[in-house]
Amino acid sequence: MRASRLASDLLNLLLPRGCISCGDWIPEGRPQGLVCARCRSRLPRAPWPRCPRCHLPLGTGRRPEGTCRECREWPSALSSARYCYVLAPPADDLVHALKYEGWRELAVEMGRAMARLELPRGSDDVTPVIVPVPTTRARVRRRGYNQAELLARSLADARDLDVIDALERVRGGTTQVSLHPSQRRANVKDAFAVRRGFFPRMRGAHVILVDDVLTTGSTAGAAATELARGGASWVSLATFARALPRYRRAGS
Repeated sequence: MRASRLASDLLNLLLPRGCISCGDWIPEGRPQGLVCARCRSRLPRAPWPRCPRCHLPLGTGRRPEGTCRECREWPSALSSARYCYVLAPPADDLVHALKYEGWRELAVEMGRAMARLELPRGSDDVTPVIVPVPTTRARVRRRGYNQAELLARSLADARDLDVIDALERVRGGTTQVSLHPSQRRANVKDAFAVRRGFFPRMRGAHVILVDDVLTTGSTAGAAATELARGGASWVSLATFARALPRYRRAGS
Protein backbone atom coordinates (compact mmCIF):
# COMPACT_ATOMS: atom_id res chain seq x y z
CA MET A 1 0.00 0.00 0.00
CA ARG A 2 2.81 2.40 0.92
CA ALA A 3 4.68 1.50 -2.28
CA SER A 4 1.56 2.22 -4.33
CA ARG A 5 1.11 5.56 -2.58
CA LEU A 6 4.76 6.42 -3.10
CA ALA A 7 4.49 5.62 -6.81
CA SER A 8 1.38 7.82 -7.07
CA ASP A 9 3.14 10.72 -5.33
CA LEU A 10 6.15 10.35 -7.61
CA LEU A 11 3.92 10.32 -10.71
CA ASN A 12 2.16 13.49 -9.55
CA LEU A 13 5.53 15.13 -8.96
CA LEU A 14 6.90 14.25 -12.39
CA LEU A 15 3.63 14.58 -14.31
CA PRO A 16 1.36 16.91 -12.32
CA ARG A 17 -2.21 17.24 -13.48
CA GLY A 18 -2.80 20.45 -15.37
CA CYS A 19 -6.09 22.12 -16.25
CA ILE A 20 -7.08 21.39 -19.85
CA SER A 21 -7.80 25.06 -20.47
CA CYS A 22 -5.26 27.18 -18.56
CA GLY A 23 -2.63 24.57 -17.70
CA ASP A 24 -2.55 25.42 -13.99
CA TRP A 25 -1.73 22.59 -11.63
CA ILE A 26 -4.70 20.80 -10.07
CA PRO A 27 -3.81 19.33 -6.65
CA GLU A 28 -4.47 15.60 -6.25
CA GLY A 29 -7.72 14.81 -4.51
CA ARG A 30 -9.48 17.98 -5.63
CA PRO A 31 -12.90 17.40 -7.26
CA GLN A 32 -12.21 19.56 -10.32
CA GLY A 33 -11.17 16.63 -12.52
CA LEU A 34 -9.51 17.92 -15.70
CA VAL A 35 -10.70 21.53 -15.37
CA CYS A 36 -9.65 23.82 -12.53
CA ALA A 37 -12.14 25.69 -10.37
CA ARG A 38 -11.18 29.06 -11.87
CA CYS A 39 -11.86 27.92 -15.43
CA ARG A 40 -15.13 26.28 -14.38
CA SER A 41 -16.27 29.59 -12.94
CA ARG A 42 -15.39 31.33 -16.23
CA LEU A 43 -17.41 29.06 -18.53
CA PRO A 44 -19.54 31.61 -20.44
CA ARG A 45 -23.32 31.33 -20.43
CA ALA A 46 -25.51 33.08 -22.99
CA PRO A 47 -27.45 36.09 -21.66
CA TRP A 48 -31.23 36.37 -21.49
CA PRO A 49 -33.72 36.86 -23.05
CA ARG A 50 -33.34 34.02 -25.55
CA CYS A 51 -35.27 32.65 -28.49
CA PRO A 52 -37.77 30.10 -27.11
CA ARG A 53 -36.86 27.62 -29.85
CA CYS A 54 -33.07 27.76 -30.18
CA HIS A 55 -32.04 29.89 -27.16
CA LEU A 56 -30.15 32.46 -29.23
CA PRO A 57 -29.62 35.59 -27.10
CA LEU A 58 -32.06 38.22 -28.40
CA GLY A 59 -30.56 41.34 -26.88
CA THR A 60 -31.76 43.66 -24.14
CA GLY A 61 -35.38 44.70 -24.32
CA ARG A 62 -36.45 42.22 -26.99
CA ARG A 63 -39.33 39.92 -26.17
CA PRO A 64 -38.85 36.21 -26.94
CA GLU A 65 -41.80 35.74 -29.26
CA GLY A 66 -41.80 33.23 -32.11
CA THR A 67 -38.62 32.08 -33.82
CA CYS A 68 -35.50 34.20 -34.31
CA ARG A 69 -33.49 34.81 -37.46
CA GLU A 70 -31.10 31.97 -36.66
CA CYS A 71 -33.64 29.15 -36.43
CA ARG A 72 -36.24 30.48 -38.87
CA GLU A 73 -34.72 28.38 -41.66
CA TRP A 74 -34.46 25.21 -39.60
CA PRO A 75 -36.62 22.30 -40.72
CA SER A 76 -39.76 21.75 -38.67
CA ALA A 77 -38.40 18.35 -37.63
CA LEU A 78 -35.92 20.08 -35.31
CA SER A 79 -38.22 21.39 -32.61
CA SER A 80 -35.72 23.04 -30.27
CA ALA A 81 -32.08 23.39 -29.24
CA ARG A 82 -30.41 23.83 -25.87
CA TYR A 83 -26.74 24.27 -24.95
CA CYS A 84 -24.71 24.73 -21.80
CA TYR A 85 -22.18 27.39 -22.72
CA VAL A 86 -21.10 29.80 -25.42
CA LEU A 87 -18.20 28.55 -27.56
CA ALA A 88 -15.68 31.00 -26.12
CA PRO A 89 -12.78 30.65 -23.65
CA PRO A 90 -12.55 28.40 -21.76
CA ALA A 91 -15.45 26.30 -23.17
CA ASP A 92 -13.86 26.23 -26.62
CA ASP A 93 -10.68 24.76 -25.13
CA LEU A 94 -12.67 21.85 -23.71
CA VAL A 95 -14.44 21.22 -27.01
CA HIS A 96 -11.14 21.30 -28.91
CA ALA A 97 -9.44 18.99 -26.41
CA LEU A 98 -12.23 16.43 -26.66
CA LYS A 99 -12.59 16.64 -30.42
CA TYR A 100 -8.99 16.94 -31.61
CA GLU A 101 -6.58 16.20 -28.77
CA GLY A 102 -7.78 12.80 -27.57
CA TRP A 103 -9.05 13.92 -24.15
CA ARG A 104 -12.03 11.55 -24.20
CA GLU A 105 -12.25 11.69 -20.40
CA LEU A 106 -13.63 15.22 -20.73
CA ALA A 107 -16.84 13.81 -22.19
CA VAL A 108 -17.90 12.61 -18.74
CA GLU A 109 -17.98 16.06 -17.15
CA MET A 110 -19.21 17.77 -20.31
CA GLY A 111 -22.07 15.28 -20.62
CA ARG A 112 -23.01 15.79 -16.97
CA ALA A 113 -23.22 19.53 -17.61
CA MET A 114 -25.55 18.81 -20.53
CA ALA A 115 -27.68 16.62 -18.28
CA ARG A 116 -28.52 19.71 -16.20
CA LEU A 117 -30.15 21.43 -19.18
CA GLU A 118 -33.90 21.90 -19.15
CA LEU A 119 -34.76 20.02 -22.32
CA PRO A 120 -38.25 20.50 -23.80
CA ARG A 121 -40.37 17.35 -23.77
CA GLY A 122 -42.51 16.26 -26.68
CA SER A 123 -44.91 14.33 -24.47
CA ASP A 124 -44.96 13.63 -20.76
CA ASP A 125 -45.90 9.99 -21.30
CA VAL A 126 -43.04 9.23 -23.71
CA THR A 127 -39.57 8.60 -22.26
CA PRO A 128 -36.92 10.33 -24.39
CA VAL A 129 -34.11 8.42 -26.05
CA ILE A 130 -30.65 9.80 -26.78
CA VAL A 131 -29.27 9.68 -30.33
CA PRO A 132 -25.72 10.95 -31.03
CA VAL A 133 -24.98 12.75 -34.29
CA PRO A 134 -22.77 10.32 -36.23
CA THR A 135 -19.52 11.31 -37.85
CA THR A 136 -17.67 9.70 -40.73
CA ARG A 137 -15.78 6.42 -40.39
CA ALA A 138 -12.58 8.21 -41.37
CA ARG A 139 -12.90 10.62 -38.44
CA VAL A 140 -13.67 7.81 -36.02
CA ARG A 141 -10.54 5.97 -37.20
CA ARG A 142 -8.45 9.12 -36.87
CA ARG A 143 -9.75 10.18 -33.43
CA GLY A 144 -10.52 6.74 -32.06
CA TYR A 145 -14.08 7.75 -31.12
CA ASN A 146 -17.05 9.93 -32.00
CA GLN A 147 -17.14 12.77 -29.47
CA ALA A 148 -20.92 13.13 -29.83
CA GLU A 149 -21.38 9.49 -28.84
CA LEU A 150 -19.22 9.92 -25.73
CA LEU A 151 -21.25 12.98 -24.71
CA ALA A 152 -24.49 11.13 -25.40
CA ARG A 153 -23.51 8.23 -23.16
CA SER A 154 -22.48 10.54 -20.32
CA LEU A 155 -25.75 12.48 -20.62
CA ALA A 156 -27.74 9.25 -20.76
CA ASP A 157 -26.02 7.87 -17.64
CA ALA A 158 -26.82 11.06 -15.72
CA ARG A 159 -30.46 11.09 -16.86
CA ASP A 160 -30.95 7.28 -16.77
CA LEU A 161 -31.95 7.18 -20.44
CA ASP A 162 -31.11 4.87 -23.32
CA VAL A 163 -28.61 5.73 -26.04
CA ILE A 164 -29.61 4.51 -29.50
CA ASP A 165 -27.19 4.64 -32.41
CA ALA A 166 -30.12 5.04 -34.76
CA LEU A 167 -28.35 7.24 -37.30
CA GLU A 168 -25.49 6.59 -39.67
CA ARG A 169 -23.54 8.94 -41.89
CA VAL A 170 -24.06 7.86 -45.48
CA ARG A 171 -22.38 10.67 -47.38
CA GLY A 172 -20.40 13.85 -46.97
CA GLY A 173 -17.71 14.57 -44.48
CA THR A 174 -16.26 17.82 -45.81
CA THR A 175 -15.48 20.17 -42.95
CA GLN A 176 -18.16 22.75 -42.22
CA VAL A 177 -15.88 25.29 -40.53
CA SER A 178 -15.49 27.89 -43.29
CA LEU A 179 -18.81 27.36 -45.07
CA HIS A 180 -21.67 29.85 -45.38
CA PRO A 181 -24.95 28.67 -43.75
CA SER A 182 -26.47 27.85 -47.15
CA GLN A 183 -23.35 25.86 -48.06
CA ARG A 184 -23.53 24.05 -44.75
CA ARG A 185 -27.10 22.97 -45.46
CA ALA A 186 -26.12 21.71 -48.91
CA ASN A 187 -23.08 19.93 -47.47
CA VAL A 188 -25.16 17.82 -45.06
CA LYS A 189 -28.28 17.36 -47.20
CA ASP A 190 -29.16 13.64 -47.23
CA ALA A 191 -25.97 12.93 -45.28
CA PHE A 192 -27.75 10.79 -42.66
CA ALA A 193 -29.95 7.73 -42.66
CA VAL A 194 -31.78 5.73 -40.00
CA ARG A 195 -29.99 2.43 -39.55
CA ARG A 196 -31.72 -0.70 -40.72
CA GLY A 197 -33.60 -2.31 -37.87
CA PHE A 198 -34.13 0.92 -35.88
CA PHE A 199 -37.37 2.06 -37.51
CA PRO A 200 -39.61 0.28 -34.93
CA ARG A 201 -37.74 2.01 -32.08
CA MET A 202 -38.07 5.40 -33.77
CA ARG A 203 -41.82 5.20 -34.31
CA GLY A 204 -43.41 7.90 -32.11
CA ALA A 205 -40.14 8.46 -30.24
CA HIS A 206 -39.03 11.65 -28.53
CA VAL A 207 -35.37 11.97 -29.49
CA ILE A 208 -32.73 14.08 -27.79
CA LEU A 209 -30.13 14.55 -30.51
CA VAL A 210 -26.65 15.10 -29.07
CA ASP A 211 -23.62 16.88 -30.54
CA ASP A 212 -20.67 18.82 -29.13
CA VAL A 213 -21.34 22.21 -30.75
CA LEU A 214 -24.28 24.01 -32.35
CA THR A 215 -23.19 26.45 -35.05
CA THR A 216 -25.89 27.11 -37.66
CA GLY A 217 -28.10 24.09 -37.00
CA SER A 218 -27.51 22.63 -40.49
CA THR A 219 -26.13 19.31 -39.28
CA ALA A 220 -28.75 18.92 -36.56
CA GLY A 221 -31.51 19.89 -38.99
CA ALA A 222 -30.43 17.25 -41.51
CA ALA A 223 -30.21 14.60 -38.79
CA ALA A 224 -33.58 15.58 -37.30
CA THR A 225 -35.24 15.44 -40.71
CA GLU A 226 -34.05 11.87 -41.20
CA LEU A 227 -35.19 10.87 -37.70
CA ALA A 228 -38.63 12.33 -38.44
CA ARG A 229 -38.77 10.37 -41.69
CA GLY A 230 -37.94 7.31 -39.63
CA GLY A 231 -40.95 7.89 -37.39
CA ALA A 232 -39.73 10.13 -34.55
CA SER A 233 -42.48 12.46 -33.37
CA TRP A 234 -40.23 15.00 -31.60
CA VAL A 235 -36.53 15.85 -31.97
CA SER A 236 -34.70 18.31 -29.76
CA LEU A 237 -30.98 19.10 -29.80
CA ALA A 238 -28.61 19.22 -26.83
CA THR A 239 -25.01 20.41 -27.17
CA PHE A 240 -22.24 21.38 -24.80
CA ALA A 241 -21.59 24.71 -26.54
CA ARG A 242 -22.96 27.08 -29.15
CA ALA A 243 -20.94 29.22 -31.52
CA LEU A 244 -22.04 32.86 -31.41
CA PRO A 245 -20.18 35.32 -33.71
CA ARG A 246 -19.56 38.10 -31.19
CA TYR A 247 -18.01 35.70 -28.72
CA ARG A 248 -15.37 34.28 -31.09
CA ARG A 249 -11.68 34.59 -30.32
CA ALA A 250 -9.98 37.57 -31.94
CA GLY A 251 -8.52 36.53 -35.28
CA SER A 252 -10.42 33.21 -35.44
